[in-house]
Amino acid sequence: MNVESRLYRIGGHTVRVRLEQPWTFKALTEQQLELVARLKAGEDIGIESVPADRQEQLSVNDALMGKEAMTRAIWDTLDETERSEYRHALDFLQYAPFEVAEGEPLFTLTVHAEAPSWLEETRPQWKNVTSVDELPPFYYGYTFEDKTIYEYLLSREVRAGYFVMSKDYTEGEYYPCPRIGGRSTLFQVNTSLMIQYTFATAGLGTLLLHASVTRYEGRGNLFFGVSGTGKSTHSRLWHEFVPESDLMNDDNPVIRFQDGQCLVYGTPWSGKTLCYRNVVAPVNALVRLEQFPENRIERLHALQAYASIVAAVSTIRWNSDTMSLLIPTIERVAMTIPCFLLKCRPDEEAVQVCKNAIIQ
Repeated sequence: MNVESRLYRIGGHTVRVRLEQPWTFKALTEQQLELVARLKAGEDIGIESVPADRQEQLSVNDALMGKEAMTRAIWDTLDETERSEYRHALDFLQYAPFEVAEGEPLFTLTVHAEAPSWLEETRPQWKNVTSVDELPPFYYGYTFEDKTIYEYLLSREVRAGYFVMSKDYTEGEYYPCPRIGGRSTLFQVNTSLMIQYTFATAGLGTLLLHASVTRYEGRGNLFFGVSGTGKSTHSRLWHEFVPESDLMNDDNPVIRFQDGQCLVYGTPWSGKTLCYRNVVAPVNALVRLEQFPENRIERLHALQAYASIVAAVSTIRWNSDTMSLLIPTIERVAMTIPCFLLKCRPDEEAVQVCKNAIIQ
């Protein structure tokens, strides 16, 4: 069976993605290839954050990235072979700025054509360890023998696929369910790559953080908080009222210590905001956001900072072994990087209050 393989360097770590036929990497247009070259060089191409109240920005960002939706008129002109090729072409545009020609991969994720029979046969023996099922899509985590298994569902009734990781997290296998198309499969593959990345890098001074990162004067400022707090909104306000600032990533940047320095990296994982810049900067500050009728900011002491960062780390906290590997890095960030609590409104004054406190 033919297999396509590509390497990506994310947060200083090389990862490999393999696609088993019929899955393929979707070809990029000439416009997209030009954009990828600019993003690979770290250029800002004008992508803006997408807060909940600015959904119209989605279509603007799509246009900037050269994305075109399949229309019924185009679909009707395709024969069955062309439709099958379209369904199985995974759009890895977001990873293209991070692609490298060589390197020893830290881990490999393979997307398979179909699931092996042992998955269903052994299902009664799986031990449920975690569930994320408040809103679709849902996923459930299990352990079985020396494997970690994730089950993804598009709804309560529709299963999307399974993701299986080896004991040392170096091998990941994604098995889409029958009749699940490329868009849904890509979403689950993204989730799987983030999970595997978190586990595989836990002992390497690396954190995948749920945050929005704005760079100012060459240094990265990470805004984070519970879902719906306004991370993207605050980043957008910085770009509006501090023109010298720019967006590095809007959802899942990587923090990593290298040569004694804490660095923040752009990644292929930026939520709804298509900000896929291959860029890195020293970390200036971390800012936890809370909605409040007034704008006020305070510096957190190390213990408060530690608790705030733990809540923002993109990991599976049910796994005590992984958490024990992450804790030294979280402690180091809390001890060495200024961390603040910004209680604020979504306005210009909040930006100025924040900027005056964190920029020295």
